[in-house]
Amino acid sequence: MIPKKITRTLLTILVFFLLISCVVVGFYFGFAYVISQNARFAKLDSLYGDSASGSGSVIDEHSPGAIEIIIPRSSSTKEIAELLQKKGIIENTFIYTILSKFNGFDGSYMAGTHFVTAKMSYDEIMFVLTQKPKSVRVTFPEGLTYTEVKARLSEAGVNFDVTILDNMVRNPQIFLDYDFVTDISIKQGRDWLLQGYLYPDTYEFDMNTDEETIIRTFLDNTNNKLLAEYYERAEKIGKSLDEIITLASIIQMECSKTEEMRSVSSVFYNRLNKEGWRLESCATVNYLLKENGKAAKLWLDEGDITTYDSPYNTYLYDGLPPGPICSPGEDAIRAALWPETSKNLYFCAVGDGTNDFSQTLDQHNAKIAKYKAEAAQGSSGG
Repeated sequence: MIPKKITRTLLTILVFFLLISCVVVGFYFGFAYVISQNARFAKLDSLYGDSASGSGSVIDEHSPGAIEIIIPRSSSTKEIAELLQKKGIIENTFIYTILSKFNGFDGSYMAGTHFVTAKMSYDEIMFVLTQKPKSVRVTFPEGLTYTEVKARLSEAGVNFDVTILDNMVRNPQIFLDYDFVTDISIKQGRDWLLQGYLYPDTYEFDMNTDEETIIRTFLDNTNNKLLAEYYERAEKIGKSLDEIITLASIIQMECSKTEEMRSVSSVFYNRLNKEGWRLESCATVNYLLKENGKAAKLWLDEGDITTYDSPYNTYLYDGLPPGPICSPGEDAIRAALWPETSKNLYFCAVGDGTNDFSQTLDQHNAKIAKYKAEAAQGSSGG
């Protein structure tokens, strides 16, 4: 008969070796799983990845059997699984949720528009949903009004609720985390408070992004472009940044030539500083024409000037208009901050994209008559 003490010792040794064996076996299979997982992910990246290492062949709307999945911002894995189940792509949300956590996809899903197929494995679906969402590139040149910005977004295929977007541009309360938004002046007749701050550039938008993201995409860029020296210079010359952006927007619409912007800016400052004088900018009237569905004009007539009794009509109202009339670019903003020094009080369109500057009204009127006559002669073939 084996003594109890020896039996306990043997059992302890046996249990110890069993535990060691379990650890070794567990480590082996865990290591093997990690290796196989890395191999799977490398394969997925080659098939569906949009990174530099991938082939860029992400599933899109043209892929056979493609199903559109729109992941809202801040969606949990469970919510994504339920969305996939509702679309008929997966059967079991619990298994998807567990696999997502086990495979390390939790927290990596990207909000936006994606395309998957019902034939894809759970791994493949998870991988695709963590890639960059489907997007469109949209270019917004300098000088666009907010109405024109909306039209470009829509034409590019970006889906948004016009009413929600309009309300955000009219009442940008949720964007007060941007310093320049807090500085915007609320004035009578100023409908689009964020007009002028949707910086002209090329952007990428998810086709089904939300309205707040659209606006923040613009404002993030604007925030980067409005340099500290702009604020300092504006303060030095006694202007708010909002006034500078407003003046820059007028300069932008008046000039097609960058080299003339500082000259145009000089004229406007000379007029603003001259008692009893108004800006009388054709660009502000053309803005009102466009906002009312009419084409802008090279030379305005008396009827155009008197038709719109609006604070934006700088022929009828003193000082700057209530706010920007378009989105100005860097050159126009810098021109508004650093105008040329001159005695010019007038400028008129030549007809070839340039302007001609004058110090007196007689000079100005003579030039307008000359360029109008030349344009009329050219159109008649004379």
